[in-house]
Amino acid sequence: MEFSFTRSLKEYSILLLTGAMLFTIGCEDETADDHDHEEGHTDADGFILEDAAGNEVYREFEGAMTGSVTLAVGETLELSVHFLDHEGNEIAHEEEEEGEDHEDGLVVSGNDATIAVVEVEEHEEGGDHDDHGMALHVEGVSAGSTSFQLQLMHDGHSDYTSTNNVPVTVN
Repeated sequence: MEFSFTRSLKEYSILLLTGAMLFTIGCEDETADDHDHEEGHTDADGFILEDAAGNEVYREFEGAMTGSVTLAVGETLELSVHFLDHEGNEIAHEEEEEGEDHEDGLVVSGNDATIAVVEVEEHEEGGDHDDHGMALHVEGVSAGSTSFQLQLMHDGHSDYTSTNNVPVTVN
C-alpha cells in the first residue's frame, strides 16, 4: 500500500513540475513579446558622433571607444548622435506622433564648462533639417581637456548611458 502512495506522489510531482515549467516558459515569452513591442525604447549598445560633413569624430560600441572631440577656442562644433544596435548598425530614429508627450532626449553631464560647453541641440518643430536625429553643440571656451557622459532618456529613465566619458580637447 505504501508503495502505491509513493508511486502516485512521484507521478503527481512530475505532473506538477511539468505544468509549472510550461506556465513559466509561457509567461516569459509573453513578457518578452510585450517588451519588444513597447514603443519608444531604444536598445542601444553604442553610439557615433559625426561632424556636419558626416565624418565620424567619436565612436563607443560595447564599451570600446575610438576618437575624441577636438576643437579650437571660440569654435563651435555641431555633432549628430547616432545610436548603434548590438551588431554595430545605426538604429533608425523614430519620430514621435504629434501630441505625444514624453520626457525623451539626450542628456550630457560631467563636462568642465570653463573648457568646453556641451549642450543638447533642441529639436525644433517644423524645422527643415534633413536629419531628424539628435545633435550636440560643443563650444571651445579655453585651452584644456574635459569630458562628458551621454545619456539617452525615455520617460524619466535612461535607455542608454555611455560607458566611457567622451573626451574633449580644446586647443
